[in-house]
Amino acid sequence: MTKIKKKFGDRSYARRVPMTGMQQISIDLKPRRSISDVYINQKMDVTELSKYIENKKKEGTRITYFEAFVTAIGKIMYNRKKLNYFVSNRHMYEHDNVVVSFVAKESFTDKAEEMMILIQIDPNDNVFSIGKKIAEKVSSVRDPKTRKKEGANVAIDVIGKLPNIIRIPIVGIVKYMDKKGFLPSFLIKDNLYYSSMIVSNLGAIKCGAIFHNINDFGVCSSLATMGEVKNDQFVDEKGNVKIRKVCEFGVNIDERIADGYYFAKSLQMVQHIFNNPSLLEDDANEKIEIGEIR
Repeated sequence: MTKIKKKFGDRSYARRVPMTGMQQISIDLKPRRSISDVYINQKMDVTELSKYIENKKKEGTRITYFEAFVTAIGKIMYNRKKLNYFVSNRHMYEHDNVVVSFVAKESFTDKAEEMMILIQIDPNDNVFSIGKKIAEKVSSVRDPKTRKKEGANVAIDVIGKLPNIIRIPIVGIVKYMDKKGFLPSFLIKDNLYYSSMIVSNLGAIKCGAIFHNINDFGVCSSLATMGEVKNDQFVDEKGNVKIRKVCEFGVNIDERIADGYYFAKSLQMVQHIFNNPSLLEDDANEKIEIGEIR
């Protein structure tokens, strides 16, 4: 990958982008991410995606809905660059890389610990390579022989066990360093709040999509949850009732990084990918053309 040349004001993991006057005032009026998030609930038709997954299964290739979802996010972020923006310390930045994060349990039990997992989606990645990355990361967490905590996962264990009189000042210092953009690399590594988007596959536990607040800490502007894939009834233009496969998504996103039209067209592009799932096999940065919303 080509090394990105940094300018004054950039961060080690992101570069500053210019803003309009409207954007700057919006940030001044709402300086915190947690009071700037908007909620989007969207039912997506995944009928064609379901057929695609079944056909691939018959060919001997296993693809999960979650892998398809993460791949679609990567493709959208390469095509809709503002979705990879974040606001910090009243400035706007673009992440150097597209990184999707999630939390995985060491096992499906109440007492099992959780670990943060980050998946970097490179320009030439597709659903197959991304699926492999996800499988390898999750397997390493689930297997006690390969399980290894690093970066933020270790820091949380250490700092979280300190007494209040020590822990609270340390957390305050960490938050200040985060705001100013000089958090140490060992606290950024494996930190899901330092990703492009946090995702959660609630469908895996037979649960519907939910809305989850985004955090002031870190540089992540969006969080999306994926519900269970179900059959649903639709009435077509001729009045005929049809059964389609649908999946509900709950998305929280920082409204300061783009306008409503930009978000709406981005969702339309996700649906376009699900309607044409072979696009998942293309490079993540492959350009996707869809019409304007009228």
